[in-house]
Amino acid sequence: MSGGAPPRRPQALGRRLWWSLVALHLAATALTAFYSYRAYARLIDTFMDEQMRLVADSYARGKPRALQELPSKRALDGGAFVVQLWSQDGQALLASSWPALALPLQPGDAGFRTVQVADPGGAAAPWRVYVAPDDAHPAHPRVQVLQSVAFRQQRATRRALLESLPIVLLLPVSLLVLWLIVSSASRTLRGAAREIAAQDAHSLAELPLERVPEEIGPLVAAFNTLLARLRDALGGQRRFIQDAAHELRTPIAAIAIQVDNLRALIPPGGAAAERFAELEAGVVRTRHMAEQLLRLSRQDAPDLAQKSPPMTDLAAVLRDSVGQLMPLADRRHVDVGFEGLIQEPALRCVAAAEHELRTVFDNLIDNAVRYTPEGGVVDVRLLREAGGPLVEVIDTGPGIAPEWLGRAFDRFFRVPGTAAGGSGLGLAIAQAAALRCGLHIELHNRQGTAGLVARVRTRMPAPG
Repeated sequence: MSGGAPPRRPQALGRRLWWSLVALHLAATALTAFYSYRAYARLIDTFMDEQMRLVADSYARGKPRALQELPSKRALDGGAFVVQLWSQDGQALLASSWPALALPLQPGDAGFRTVQVADPGGAAAPWRVYVAPDDAHPAHPRVQVLQSVAFRQQRATRRALLESLPIVLLLPVSLLVLWLIVSSASRTLRGAAREIAAQDAHSLAELPLERVPEEIGPLVAAFNTLLARLRDALGGQRRFIQDAAHELRTPIAAIAIQVDNLRALIPPGGAAAERFAELEAGVVRTRHMAEQLLRLSRQDAPDLAQKSPPMTDLAAVLRDSVGQLMPLADRRHVDVGFEGLIQEPALRCVAAAEHELRTVFDNLIDNAVRYTPEGGVVDVRLLREAGGPLVEVIDTGPGIAPEWLGRAFDRFFRVPGTAAGGSGLGLAIAQAAALRCGLHIELHNRQGTAGLVARVRTRMPAPG
C-alpha cells in the first residue's frame, strides 16, 4: 500500500467560480489598463508633438517677441511647453521661458527626439524635444521646444485608470450576482441531497429531473437508474421472503398437527417426554419465525398511498396489545400491567396508523414477556414528556449486555447466552414500524436491578 499523502479534496465549486471570476476581472482590468495606456499615450504623443511643432514654427517664422517665464511646477507638472530661442549658429541662448532647464540646442536635423535632461533638483528625467527647421534667415532665431515626458505619461496613466474603473466597480456587482446564482443552485442541490437522504427501503422514489440544474441532470438520472435497480433487488428479496414464508407455513402446520397427534402417544415423564417437549418448542418457534418473516416482508413493501396518518389514541392501542398478549403471559406466569398517566385524550394521541402502532407495541411487549422468567413482571406505562407522549415497557428479565445493545435491532440477531425460542426479528420489526410512524425506540438496562427498559418517544431527542 502506498504511503503517500491522501488525494486532495477538490475545492468547492462555488469558491472556484468565485476566485475564477475575481481573477478574470483582475486580468480584464489589467489588460484594459495596459491597452488604454498604450492607446492614450500614442494619442497624447501625436497631439502634443503637433502642438510643439506649431509653437516652434510660430516662433521661428514670426516676429521676435518676448518669452514669458514659466513657474517650475507648471513646466514639470502642468506639461507647459518650454521654448528656447537660439542664435543662428546655435551657440548662444537668446531667450528661454524656463531658464532653469539647461539643455543646449540639439545638433543634427530638425525634428523630434527624447533626451534625458537634468531638472533643477539634479535628477535626470526624459523630455520630448522638437527643433524647428533652420530657415537660415539672420533675423529669425533657432527655436527649440521641450515638454516633460512624465506629464504625458501621467495623463495617459490617468486616462487608462479611468477606462478601467468601470470594470473594477463591476467586480462587486458580478460577485454578488455570482453569489446569488451559486446560492440558488446550492439550494437546488441541497434540496436534491435532502430528497436523496430521505430515501429508504420503503420510499425509493425517483428524483424529478425538472427541479435540478441541467449540468447535474446526468448525475440525477444515473442515481434514478441506481434506485430502480435497488427497487428491483429489494422487490426480489421481499418476494423471496414472502414465497419462502408461504411455502413454509403448510409443512410447518402439517408437522404441528402430527406433533399434536403424537402427544397422546408419549408417556408422561422420562426422556421421551423431554425430547417431545423440545420438538414441540422447536415447531412453535419455527411457526413463529415463519409468521415473523411474512410480517417483515409485508412491512418492507413500499407504501404507495402515502396518506396523512390519522390521530390514534396510544392508551387504547396499549390496552389492546396488553390484552392480546395476556394468554402468553398467563402461560409463562408473568404479571403484565398497564398504567396510563395521561388523562386528557388529546395529549395521548399521535399521528400514526393504528396497525403500525400495534406492530411496535405488540413486538416490544411480546419480547418483554418472552424474556422475562416465570414469576416476573412486565409494566407498560404511558407518560407525558416535553416532546409528547412517552411509552415505557419495563421487564424483570436478564436485560442485554451493554456491548450487545447496539445490535439489538439487527435482523436475526439474538443475544448470546439467551434461551432458545425467539426468532431475532421482533425488535427489528418494531424498529421498522416505529420509523414509519416517526417514533424513536431506546433500550436501556434498568439501574440497580435486572431488567430492560424500552422507551418509545414520539419525537426524536435533541442531539447532545
